[in-house]
Amino acid sequence: MMYPYMTLADETEIVHSQIIEENGVKKVIVNFERPVENGFDSARCELPEYKWTERIGYSDAEIAMFEELLRNNAHLLYKYAENGGIQIA
Repeated sequence: MMYPYMTLADETEIVHSQIIEENGVKKVIVNFERPVENGFDSARCELPEYKWTERIGYSDAEIAMFEELLRNNAHLLYKYAENGGIQIA
C-alpha cells in the first residue's frame, strides 16, 4: 500500500510505502511522479539506503533535491509508514 506524503509546486506527487522488513532492516519505499505530456516522470528511492531503483524523466539536479528532501524528512516518512500514512483529522 502506498500513502500520500506531499505534492510539490511542479505537480510531483510523493507517496511512500508502509514499513517493509527485509533481513531485519526496516525499509520505506518513496515514489516521485509528475505528469508530463506523454505520461509521467517517475523516480523511486529505498530508505534507509537512499538507493534509487527507478528514474525516468527527472534531471540530476531534481534527483539531488529529492535526496535532500528525503534526508530531511526520513524520520517523518518512517513515522507515517508505521502509522498507516499521515493521519488528518
